[in-house]
Parts: sequence; C-alpha cells; structure tokens
Amino acid sequence: MGTLMSGLVFTAGFVLWELRAVAPMVPMRLFASRALAAGMSASVLFYAAMYGVLFLLPQFLQTTLGFDAFGAGLRLLPWTATLFVTAPIAGAVVNRLGERPLVVMGLLMQAIGLGWIAEIASPALAYSALVAPLVLAGVGVSMAMPAAQNAILGSVAIAEMGKASGVFNMGRFLGGMFGIAALVASFSAHGGAYSAAHFDGGFAAAMRLAATLSLAGAIAGFFLPARRRAAVAAAPQDA
Repeated sequence: MGTLMSGLVFTAGFVLWELRAVAPMVPMRLFASRALAAGMSASVLFYAAMYGVLFLLPQFLQTTLGFDAFGAGLRLLPWTATLFVTAPIAGAVVNRLGERPLVVMGLLMQAIGLGWIAEIASPALAYSALVAPLVLAGVGVSMAMPAAQNAILGSVAIAEMGKASGVFNMGRFLGGMFGIAALVASFSAHGGAYSAAHFDGGFAAAMRLAATLSLAGAIAGFFLPARRRAAVAAAPQDA
C-alpha cells in the first residue's frame, strides 16, 4: 500500500510540474483530445489483459496440462501468430472504417476468447479445445492494437507525434505491469501453483478478470470519434 501511495503522489507531482512547465515533456492538453484519451484508455486496458494472460497462460500449459517450456511456447502460436496476419490487414482498412469499429470489435473478440478459456480450463482439458478461443482472442487484439495506436497518433499535430508515441508506449508498459499484478492477485486469491488442480482454479479466475479488462477496453473504444470523411475541394476551372 505504501508503494502504491508513493506512486500516486509522484504521479500527481509530475502532472503538476508538466502543467506549469514552459516546454513540458508531456503536454497535458493532449489528453483533452477525445481520440487520444479514449485510445489511451482502451490501450491500457487491452495491454493489461494481454500481458497478464501472457504471464499466466504458459504456466497453465506447463503446470496443469503438462507440456514442457518449448512445447508450451509452440502452443501459444494460435494466439500470438495472428498478429502477423491480422495487424497488416487492420492497418490497411483502418482509414476506411475508422478506428472505433476495429477497437470495439477487436476487444469484444478478445473478451469472448479469454472468457471462453476461463470456462473450459481444467486439468483434463485437451489442448485442441484451446485453439479456437486463442485464435479468436489473438485476432481481436491484433485488430484493436493498430487501430488504437492510429487514433492516438492521428489526434495530434505532426510536430507532436513523437510525444504522443511516447505517451502510448508509457500506457502500454503501465497497462502491462498493472495487468500482471492484477491477474496474479486474482490467481493467488483463488488458487496456487502447488498442484494442477489448484493452479486451474486461480487461472480461471485470472482469465475472467482479463476478459473483464478487455470488455472495459471495448467500452472505452466506443468513445473514439467516428470516422472522419476527408473534404475534397473542387479543382478551379479555367476561365
């Protein structure tokens, strides 16, 4: 608790300093943009879910299902490899559809996939039953990730894109640390690592929390601005 309170005090001090600085490192006015604020909120939440799951899922595959470390890593591919297929497609269509549909739909898919895993997790689970929810969650977050980043960077002037990128990366790491801490706390409250059965109970509770964080990210995504249509000026006619 003391560490948490110290962090909050230092955060408040940093914000006050930046508000008074002549040339702030992180201009607080950037957060007045609905696109940046909503995009950051969604990003922090989906990175919290993703990093928390990334911390616990390999342990579930080893402790409960009995795979070795290398085998567990290979069995994460239905989730992680979707990024290489889905993210380029999402990046290509985001300017046509806008960021909001991709963020909302993507995080809803992640929430469903992680909730699905929470419901079926057990020591008797066959790995094949995990493939579909892993792919669903992986495709979802791979849709949301480039769309949220596009919303954040597109909400500022070109000269401030570096600062917006820094804010996005700060949110990514902050969300990741929070997600690991929150999911581990949920895991510890409902299970333990000393047997497959105890690990299963804690893992299911942590996955439900990750699904909830993803759902909260989808709700934050609803506040992203709708797609803006570019105005096309008519070419001047020769007299």
